[in-house]
Amino acid sequence: MKIALVIPPWRPEDIFPSKTASVQINYWQPLGTLYVASVLMEAGHDVKFLNGAFLCEEEILSSLQDFEPRIVGLYSTTFGWKRACAMARAIKREMGDPFIVAGGPYPIAIKGACLEDCESMDAVVTGEGEITMVDLAEAINHGRDLSNVKGLVYRTEGRIIENPPMPLIEDLDTLPFPARELLGHPDLYIPPPATYRRKPVAVIITSRGCNRRCIFCFQIDRYREKGIRYRSVDNVIKEIEHCLSQGYREIKFIDDTLASDYGRALELAQEIKGRRLDFTWFASACVNQVDRRLLRAFKEAGCWAILMGAESGVQKNLNTLRKGITLEQIKRAVKAAKEEGLRVFTPFLIGIPGETYEEALQTIEFACELDPDVANFHALTPFPGTELYDRANEYGHISTDLEDYTYQGAAFIPRSMTREEIIELRQIAFRRFYSRPRFLLRRILGLRNIQDLRVAFRGIRSLFWLWVKRDVFHRTESYS
Repeated sequence: MKIALVIPPWRPEDIFPSKTASVQINYWQPLGTLYVASVLMEAGHDVKFLNGAFLCEEEILSSLQDFEPRIVGLYSTTFGWKRACAMARAIKREMGDPFIVAGGPYPIAIKGACLEDCESMDAVVTGEGEITMVDLAEAINHGRDLSNVKGLVYRTEGRIIENPPMPLIEDLDTLPFPARELLGHPDLYIPPPATYRRKPVAVIITSRGCNRRCIFCFQIDRYREKGIRYRSVDNVIKEIEHCLSQGYREIKFIDDTLASDYGRALELAQEIKGRRLDFTWFASACVNQVDRRLLRAFKEAGCWAILMGAESGVQKNLNTLRKGITLEQIKRAVKAAKEEGLRVFTPFLIGIPGETYEEALQTIEFACELDPDVANFHALTPFPGTELYDRANEYGHISTDLEDYTYQGAAFIPRSMTREEIIELRQIAFRRFYSRPRFLLRRILGLRNIQDLRVAFRGIRSLFWLWVKRDVFHRTESYS
């Protein structure tokens, strides 16, 4: 059976402010979709992948009409839901009646409400999509009823039926590697400038889930006692070698924290080093899960940068987020990583429940004192499926405009702050952090090649607009 997997059209300026998009632009390899593609191909189906990051609606429709799929899978985030609905309507209008199923973070969180919202959608996947999509394809291919397809909400005879959930995949090693061969030219998929050393860049996830309970993070298994499901180190190494054989030269590990199992993280680094695998890599880790030994092992294995979520410079607000870390742990981990020769990236959040304007200024000052190589200052976002979203009325107000649900749009306003203050604080933060003479001098001394010069130019241009334009992060929306 022919199956098309589609990411609806979007552009960086839809998410990021036009004046700073050039330094924030981010084209990740969509691993979730590629995993679904790989299991469908393994089951014998003919799969086509179309990415709206690089294709307009007309181009996607033309490709679909040529391909004539029986099933079209649409991926959607919260921000992208309106685009997914528009894409579904266009497909139904132009192609008759292929079966359209939605998956991704927003459909997983909202489930049947998606079908009530969009009549052009036939079904929604409510969890991990690999097995559900194979079962769905088999049912449609053989004309069977969909009632036995676990993990599916579907429309039939004017009714919306929610099937039992699909159990989580416990043995991740049984999954084939993501079907990166469907991506087209790998150089299209690049992270933001200054967040990679080599091209092309592959992304790998070595585990699923998280054993932490931050109020702003959505995990489909957040109530699961076992927490994280890990791939074996051997399986991860095989995927790394597979990526290298495809020509990739850098890897981003996108686990929520690569160091959640200290021994496994150390073993992975040692295996990479021991096999002399030639690639650079980037990872994320929680500040209370790393020490000098592990950070040194990362560095010796080719890791050049690490992201560590700092989130706030006020302990009270870290506690509200349920980060489970202290300011001292943040300081210690950042200092250790820098001394081991790693570049350090630290995201911060503005608009935490109960956070005051003055406390946000303390966070900005903390970021400057911490002096990571790169800092980001996001608006705290209440994505559906998170505790922040579920308890938004207790914490503050949320936007009714789904396009606000990026880290840029101030979709959540705590009772202790205003939306205008959040916008203002984010601009103050970027100005303050990136205008420091110490930071600027370090960047100038670190220029090594034409790529560094291009990144520096984009950064200077964005910094210019942050100083001369007061409403860089402003957009109009509504709140409830």
